[in-house]
Amino acid sequence: MPHPESKKRIAAAKDDGVSPEDGGDATIVDNGSPSPSGSERRRRRPTFTTLPPEIHLLIAEQLIYPDALSLKHTNRYFYQLVDTGVELKVEWLMERRMLHLECPSHHRCDLGSDLRFCRGSVKLLMERRREHIECESRPGLGCLIYGTSTCPQARKLKTRAKKWMRLHAVDQTRWAMFLVWLIPLLIGWVWMVGVMVF
Repeated sequence: MPHPESKKRIAAAKDDGVSPEDGGDATIVDNGSPSPSGSERRRRRPTFTTLPPEIHLLIAEQLIYPDALSLKHTNRYFYQLVDTGVELKVEWLMERRMLHLECPSHHRCDLGSDLRFCRGSVKLLMERRREHIECESRPGLGCLIYGTSTCPQARKLKTRAKKWMRLHAVDQTRWAMFLVWLIPLLIGWVWMVGVMVF
């Protein structure tokens, strides 16, 4: 049975005339769905946006804070439907703490609004999560995004890093060879100047 607060959010999304398919730009008929023509209804395949609001709400309630925030900012419909309140933020921070991942400092973490919460170190933590930087940062941690034992993106990042190091190692070798050749030349030049002056 849906929570009373959930029912309020569903009703608010319906009352404002927004739908997930168009981001809230279409009018909603009495049954809560947009009014496409008959041929369009037959040709449309079910998508995430055509699911009923109750299903959207059940999905949104299973998301952790960064994912819920992304869904919330998809369009006006999800902005009204998805709750990213203090409880969700605290759950996410506690999960990070239990996984021994970096957390924002207590005196700079403002839980009031999403805008204030996502300033400073929280923004950096969310970027690192999105780029899979924290995945497999410790043995046995796995992928934090997909929830798997290994992270395919982290392996791609490691491969890219190795390629970058190989390319730059060649450049570093060239610079080292250049310096090895240049140092005796500079010593000889200083010696010649010293001999000519004295």
